[in-house]
Amino acid sequence: MKLILIFLCFIPSLLSGRTIVVDKTGKVTTLKQALTIAASGDTIVVKAGTYQEGNVQVTKSVTIIGEGTPVFDGEDKHEIFTITSDNVTVKGMMFVHTGRASMNDVAAIKVLDSRYVTIDGNRFEEAFFGIHFSNTSHSVVKNNILHASALAEFEIGNGIHMWKCDQITIDSNEIHGHRDGIYFEFVTNSLIRKNISEGNVRYGLHFMFSHNDEYLYNRFINNGAGVAVMYTKNVKMYDNTFERNWGGAAYGLLLKDIRDSEVMRNHFIKNTIAIHLEGVSRTQIVSNDFSQNGYAVRLQASSDDNVFTHNNFLANTFDFATNGTMVLNTIDGNYWDRYQGYDLNRDGRGDVPYRPVNMYAMIVERIPSAVLLWRSFLVMLMDRAEKAIPVVTPENLRDNSPSMSRYDRA
Repeated sequence: MKLILIFLCFIPSLLSGRTIVVDKTGKVTTLKQALTIAASGDTIVVKAGTYQEGNVQVTKSVTIIGEGTPVFDGEDKHEIFTITSDNVTVKGMMFVHTGRASMNDVAAIKVLDSRYVTIDGNRFEEAFFGIHFSNTSHSVVKNNILHASALAEFEIGNGIHMWKCDQITIDSNEIHGHRDGIYFEFVTNSLIRKNISEGNVRYGLHFMFSHNDEYLYNRFINNGAGVAVMYTKNVKMYDNTFERNWGGAAYGLLLKDIRDSEVMRNHFIKNTIAIHLEGVSRTQIVSNDFSQNGYAVRLQASSDDNVFTHNNFLANTFDFATNGTMVLNTIDGNYWDRYQGYDLNRDGRGDVPYRPVNMYAMIVERIPSAVLLWRSFLVMLMDRAEKAIPVVTPENLRDNSPSMSRYDRA
């Protein structure tokens, strides 16, 4: 029994592997050389310096750690790392100047058909695609900084790109200047948390056919459009900030053909359209703040059985807009800064309903150029008349118990 216990004590050290050092002035001078002599379970420490090794193929279960932030330069020609093994960690490196292609997704780090991969604390400069996972599961991308300076979509790929993945965590990364900051397609049971996606050409987050995912405490700022969630079910979107996503077709959050999801405790600030809903069903939009947006909520007639409650609507040009006359959604208990009703029984709820869609909003929805009349005397007259005798705005789009005071999120 004692011999068995002694043997078991040695197992962790046997499994931990050896350490191989890559140094420009040492015995092992390239990462490719280190990978040739490494065995699964080994750690490779790469010393500071610039390495131009073309495409490095990682086919063993190794940990690659940069010391002094070594730079791997793709020379505008190559994919830099291609990982095809399970249990790989890449940490503390810088990747610059990948190749570019119109037919292939050339990446600084590409992971194919793998599990338990960790990409942690690296920096990416002017990569076509930054981090690209395909058919990969149980993996983590955290604490990375990805920066590119593209001006048009065709010039650049996505910062963090996930395709056909499961149980992925994207945590505390910063992505700037890519086509889409984060891209999910056919990605399930995954988490996007505490990332900053700012100044990307198209979307801060592009999210399709990806079920049972969560994104929490992220910031999507000044992108071509903030976040698009499409053809998806069972998504939880909590405590995110959507800010300054401005443009003719921009929005903070686009929800298209999704169902059974939750949008809660988010902040929508200075977006052209804070939330656009199209073909959305059975989704909870609860306890969000909408402040200084062009449209706070643009609700298409194709959406039904959604609930809007306990939201704050503050200084938006239009609180609500719709393209239909029949609205099959529940709007109840929200705070509206334009509400002028009264509360005689002092229960904190207005005694008369509030209609957030005004006549001018309906006209602009049909004739977009009518927005030029905003703040005109004619618009004021139309809205006053519609408020007294509603004939154009949807009868059932109303908040029957509006809150008399703003909800405090502290």
